[in-house]
Formats: sequence, C-alpha cells, structure tokens
Amino acid sequence: MTAKAEGAALRAEMASLLTECLARRLGVEAASIDPSQPFARYGLDSAGAVAFAAEVGGRLGRTLPPTLMWTCPTVGDLARHLAGGSGPAPGSERAGPAPAGADEPIAVVGLAGRFPGAPDAKAFWRMLCAGTDAVGFTPADRWSPGDGDGAGTGGPTAGGFLEQIDRFDPLFFGISPVEAGEMDPQQRLMLEASWEALEDAGVPPRSLAGSPTGVFFGVVWRDYADLHHATGARITNHTGVGQAPAIVPNRVSYCLGLQGPSLAVDTACSSSLVAVHLACRSLRDGESEIALAGGVNLTLSPETVRVLAEFGGLSPTGRCRAFADGADGFVRGEGAGVVVLKRLSRAVADGDRIYCLVRGSAMNNDGPSNGLTAPNPLAQEAVLRDAYRRAGVDPARVQYVEAHGTGTPLGDPIEAQALGAVFGPGRDVSRPLRVGSVKTNVGHLEGAAGVAGLIKAALAIHHRTLPPSLFASRPHPGIPFEELRLRLQSSADPWPDPDEAPLAGVSAFGWGGTNCHLVLEGAPARMSQVMFLSADTPAGVAALAAAERARAASLPLQAGCEQAARRPAA
Repeated sequence: MTAKAEGAALRAEMASLLTECLARRLGVEAASIDPSQPFARYGLDSAGAVAFAAEVGGRLGRTLPPTLMWTCPTVGDLARHLAGGSGPAPGSERAGPAPAGADEPIAVVGLAGRFPGAPDAKAFWRMLCAGTDAVGFTPADRWSPGDGDGAGTGGPTAGGFLEQIDRFDPLFFGISPVEAGEMDPQQRLMLEASWEALEDAGVPPRSLAGSPTGVFFGVVWRDYADLHHATGARITNHTGVGQAPAIVPNRVSYCLGLQGPSLAVDTACSSSLVAVHLACRSLRDGESEIALAGGVNLTLSPETVRVLAEFGGLSPTGRCRAFADGADGFVRGEGAGVVVLKRLSRAVADGDRIYCLVRGSAMNNDGPSNGLTAPNPLAQEAVLRDAYRRAGVDPARVQYVEAHGTGTPLGDPIEAQALGAVFGPGRDVSRPLRVGSVKTNVGHLEGAAGVAGLIKAALAIHHRTLPPSLFASRPHPGIPFEELRLRLQSSADPWPDPDEAPLAGVSAFGWGGTNCHLVLEGAPARMSQVMFLSADTPAGVAALAAAERARAASLPLQAGCEQAARRPAA
C-alpha cells in the first residue's frame, strides 16, 4: 500500500472513531453525523467538548486538549489532525520583515478614562498597581432588587460599576438641560472623557474646531433607549439623537466642531480596540490629523444582564479570574476611555509628551469555527502574526501582552495556546512572555474593554512597570504556561528587559468573531518627560499644577507600584 493510501486509510479510521464517539454521546445514529459540519451544529458545548476530547483521547491512549475542537471544528478536520495529515496551520509561519513602506508609528499623546473605583486615569493606574479588586454589586439606584437575578448570582448582580453617572454639566458643552435629559449617559461620559483626554494631551479642545480631527468610538448597548421605551416616557424631538448609538461620537464632533471622520463601531467586545485600529488607519491615510479613539459601556438595564446570563458567559461566582484556577466566566463592567492619537512625526514636531507608540495593528474575523460565538485559535494566531508583520517586530522580543482574558473555561486556554504559538518560538526560556488582563480588576467593559486594556498597557509602558493581574497566584491548571513560554503577571514588577525598548501587545476579541491586536512600543525617554496641564483660565492651570505637586510629593506613581510589588497579589 502506498503512503498516500495508508494516510487515507488512517484518516478514515480516525473519522469512524470520532463519529462513533460523537453519535453515542449525542444518542443518535452514526450515519446522521456529517463530517463536514462543525461540532457546534450537534450541540457540543464547552463542557461536552471537554468530555468528548477525554473519551477520544482515552480510546487512542493519548491526551487531547479540548481546544482541538476549536482548532479542528469538524469531524473531518479533527480526523486529518489525528492522522497526522493536518500540516502547518494557516499563517503559522514566523512573522517576516515589515513590508516596504511600513506604516508610520502612531503616538498616544493623551488619555483619559472613567473606570470602576477610579474616576480618572491617574487613579486607575494607582488602583492597578495596588492590585485593587473594584468589582462590587449593582448600585441601589439602577434597578429594583431581584431584577438582575437572571445572572445566576442569587442576589444583586456582580460587576464593576461607575458612580454618579447621572451627574453632567450640559451648559459647559453648550447643551440645554432639556436636551441633556434625553441624552444617553454614554454620550455624556464620552464628551467628558474626550475633553479630559485632549487636556491631558495639552490640546485646548476648542482649538480643534474646523480641523480634520477624527472620532472613533466603540458603542455596543442601548440600555438607555430600552429603559425609555419600557417606562413609557414621552418621545420628544430630542429622543432620536439622544438615544442612538451612532450619535455618541457624533455628539463629540458636533460639540467641539470637529470635521474629520466620526463613527460608532460595534464589533461587540472588540469594538473600542477596532476603533483605535481604524483611527490609526485614518491618520496614516491622511484622512485625519488628530484622532480621538476609545469606547464606552454602561449597564443601565437588567435586560442586557439577562441576555448575557442566557448566553452563558457570566461567572456564577462573580469574579473574572482570567487565566487563573477557578475561571468560570466574566463579570460585566462599566467604563469609558479615550486616547488622543497623532502620527509620530506630527507628535515630535508638536513637542508632545508621548505615552507609547502604536507600531502596528491588525483585524480579522474567525470565519467558520465551532459555532458563531466560538473562538477560532487559528484566526487568533493569524491576527497576531499580521499585526507584528505590519509593525516589523519579532514577536519573540515582546515582553508583555494585555490579553482579552475574559476568564471563561475554554476561552482562556484557546487564547493562551495562540499566544504561545506566536510568541513562543525563538523566545529564551528565561524570559517568558508576561500576560495579564485588566478584566480581573474592573470586569469586562465590553464596548470599552479594548481601550481599557490599551490605557493600562500605555501607562505600564510609560511608567516602566507591570501591574498585577488578580487571582494569578494559582494559574489555570489547563494551560501549560511553561511549555508555551508564558507567565501570568501576578505582582507589580519593574518592566522586564530594562535595556530593551518596551514592547507590548493588546488583544480584543468580539463574540461575533472580530479579532483585533495592537503592537505597542515605548517612546524614547527624551520624548516622554513632558507634563501638560490645561484649563479654561490661568487660575485653573495654577490649581492643577499645585495638585500635581502635592500628588507627586505624597505618592509618586512609580513608588506606588514599588510598594504594591511588596504586597501579595489577590
């Protein structure tokens, strides 16, 4: 028998075994199993995939990771893999040199945010360094007790919540109080965060009127509109624009007089990182001179909590234990984040303080996988390789990745496998890739999740310090960290490889399959030491300067991280 015939016979034998095991598990006839259809079609969920992999592995006398059902989502694909005929996975080649005419780096010159337990970016950084868990329970003023019990918590819904989301000064932005009452609080938050981010960048917001400044925001939910409808509130001439998700970025463009692109992005949980990716493209294309990019997420209605509970993603224990033992899902989080972006050449010419550079980015979709919402590890690998190819960076040089890291039982192992496949080859075993997730601190910010991770990574690069990822003292037992050359970041540490330029990645994946990854690099020291203070009056600038002096004298950010490093992480 020829080698080709032997291979075909072995594949047929594997397919027969898989079909038999699957049919018995489902209680159907083997003839009803189509080897070309994804396992998800037959109702093989995460728990079923674990049991199925164990059964097949037992029959073959070998251990099979349950993630194989995502790498090989059909009986035919898995049979070819088990027969040794799968060959190299698509996109498995090492990232090559950057193409000719590589994209100019994009500078992050300003940032601002509102996060659970942190009213601004400085407080957010201190909270991260201290290893603070900001997850709590639904504020009493959100909805009636018991309305959120669909999340499976048996009481008030666990999550990361913002305070005082009903507070807003409409006249500051030239908005009438009547119109402000019809505005989704997500619009209000992004107006405030955009203004604060521009102030942080040293750009007077009103000075941009008439300029080609782009606004790119991730927005997913429309809870405020749903509440308005559910309560039977009167529809007015402000209702339409006050509640439409598309108006969140448009409101900022209108209030500040910005005339660049202005668009809302909804790719689910990757929305805000995709927004940053699109903003970088707009800057490189010359469509925008400056860009505001980010996202927002508020949990105003128990209905969306029930939706995600029925979907099966929420943690019954009320914590997001990314890459850690006991990971059982995610908790929802609220927040808003905005970064101010310029092309590096423009930022240098303007004398800007630079937090970090976006060296490159990439976006793709899972395509056919083991179900519409199931992750595709090959697509995750592909988006990583594409991002580093575009950036002209060898993945083996990267020191840290702010992962998507939702804390789901199979999502984390799949993401870890993809990280190991891309960042592991060529990496010295003594310098594993550090991995963390901001979701352990504040929950999953959904429409703002990507920008929360970006702001964390940008601040970490800027301060040359890695904050801890919570619950990391006991890593996920199903992830071979050492073999993959990964290390879960469990304490506040100085940035690794101090003699090398800081390099980091940020990932975000949407439940519809849209994946995005950014490649970040530290700015040269000479470009990153300026502090800008901005206010409407000289007295306001003086007050900010005094506050900064007092803060620096009492607890410098770097010292705060060093103190946190001496305390055990959660």
